[in-house]
Amino acid sequence: MIKIKTIYSCSKCGAQTPKWEGRCPECGGWGTLEKEAFSDLDKKEKQNQLQDLKVDFIDLEKVKKSDTQRLKTGCSSFNIAINGGIVRASLVLIGGNPGIGKSTLISQVVSDQFKILYVSGEETASSVKSRMDRLGVKIKDLKFLAENNLEKILSGAMKVKPDLLIVDSIQTVYTVEIDSDAGGVSQVRACTVKLMEIARKLDMAVLIVSHVNKAGDLAGPKALEHLVDCVINLEGDRLNRYRMLRVIKNRYGSTDNSEVLEMTSKGFKKVLNPSNIYLSNSNIDKGTVITSIMDGSQVLMLELQALVNKTNFGYPKRTTSGFDQKRLELLLAVLSKKAGLKLGAYDVYINLTGGFQVKDRSLDLSVCLAIMSAYHDKQVKENTIVFGEVGLTGEIRSIPKTKERIKEAIALGFKNIIIPKFDKKVDVKGVNLIEVEKIKDLEKYLG
Repeated sequence: MIKIKTIYSCSKCGAQTPKWEGRCPECGGWGTLEKEAFSDLDKKEKQNQLQDLKVDFIDLEKVKKSDTQRLKTGCSSFNIAINGGIVRASLVLIGGNPGIGKSTLISQVVSDQFKILYVSGEETASSVKSRMDRLGVKIKDLKFLAENNLEKILSGAMKVKPDLLIVDSIQTVYTVEIDSDAGGVSQVRACTVKLMEIARKLDMAVLIVSHVNKAGDLAGPKALEHLVDCVINLEGDRLNRYRMLRVIKNRYGSTDNSEVLEMTSKGFKKVLNPSNIYLSNSNIDKGTVITSIMDGSQVLMLELQALVNKTNFGYPKRTTSGFDQKRLELLLAVLSKKAGLKLGAYDVYINLTGGFQVKDRSLDLSVCLAIMSAYHDKQVKENTIVFGEVGLTGEIRSIPKTKERIKEAIALGFKNIIIPKFDKKVDVKGVNLIEVEKIKDLEKYLG
């Protein structure tokens, strides 16, 4: 006897559940669960069909190595970030907060050296043309399509056969094969898969733009980032003119390249010495220290500020900007236990210049010294830079690329460099290289 089984699938996110519910347990959508029935016979038939399928194997040893062909875009910083240009037949995903400059960046990517199809579901042809005229972009061989329907976009791509297809943005595109609104998880996943198929078929590069959700992550399923070949984030404060172009994933190169860009009336321009723009020209005040982070292969010097204030309520506040709040709570516990700071009755605020969200553990030591400086109301010694990781027992741990950080600090004129115990030899003539092993040893370097 054939058994008929029933499941309920969400039309929005694709989640499955054995019984019907008014609300999807995964995405929280109301009325999105639809009934699906299948039998054991269907499963056996599919297994038999798989056995009859013809499979062509490739001997990897006999495959010849070929040079990857890249498209040199009109933005030199973009080319450097992705190791020389966009690879043909690849998918590149660009993400960033609203107003950060994604449309400006993809407009600068346009080059007159290859054929381009620009698809936008949000803008008109006149607005795109006016932006490119303002940026001085040459549009010799560029076709524009204002369309949201994926089938029409694919049809247009097959007719034009461009070298580069730009889709702005993937959240506005929908396919008729999926019965849900544009921007849903199922729609975004299905559209990306179809774009990947046509990219391989026509040997063209595809550049897609993605929105960012409230948590600061790329909108859509996490599988979207796994489907594409390259993921690029444009980060920074939209009220600030500086941005960070950071490569998160790259199947055809390294992710060590990152570029600091300046937003001007003529578009993005590369910042040649980024460390200087994030350092204050004024004298360092109490609770302020200079620290160093690694962004890919680039060393950046940033100003970190701490404020310790007597709490007005029963529960002290811990507020951060640019630094992980949970990491701050951990460091406060270490300072309380190992350095004797009574912070239970004080609010602690941390601010990192530049508008970036930094997860580099080398900030630990600078955060601790800034809090000590604010707590004791003592200024850090002049021309001092500090970086290192702090452990739970109060020990200072070594960090990667310490030598590169020291060289950059010396080049910028710092005289006192506080670091974890460092074994390698570095030429530090005229510089006081201070190696600390315990968190309690930091207090002696306050003025």
